[in-house]
Amino acid sequence: QVGQAAYSASKGGIVGMTLPIARDLAPLGIRVVTIAPGLFSTPLLAGLPEKVRRFLGQQVPFPSRLGDPAEFAHLVQALAENPMVNGEVVRLDGALRMQP
Repeated sequence: QVGQAAYSASKGGIVGMTLPIARDLAPLGIRVVTIAPGLFSTPLLAGLPEKVRRFLGQQVPFPSRLGDPAEFAHLVQALAENPMVNGEVVRLDGALRMQP
C-alpha cells in the first residue's frame, strides 16, 4: 500500500528469514514456519465501526469476510501436527492483496 514501505520491508524480512533460520535450527530439531495472516476479526478491528469492518471483509476475494481467530488456530494446529512443514511461509488471507 502507498506509504507502507517500512511496514512492507519488515514483513519481507520475516519472509526472507524463514527458510535460512529453518535450515540453521534443523540440527536442533526445531522447525520454522511463518504464517502471513490477512484481515482477521481481532480486538483491534473490533474497535472500528461496523461499516468499516464490513467494507474490509468485502475486500477479501473468498471467503469475502474477516478471518476468524479459530481459523488461525486451526492452521497453527495443522502445521504443528505435520512434521514435514518446515521453512515455509503460509498465507492465510482468502487471496487478499491490498490495493495501493
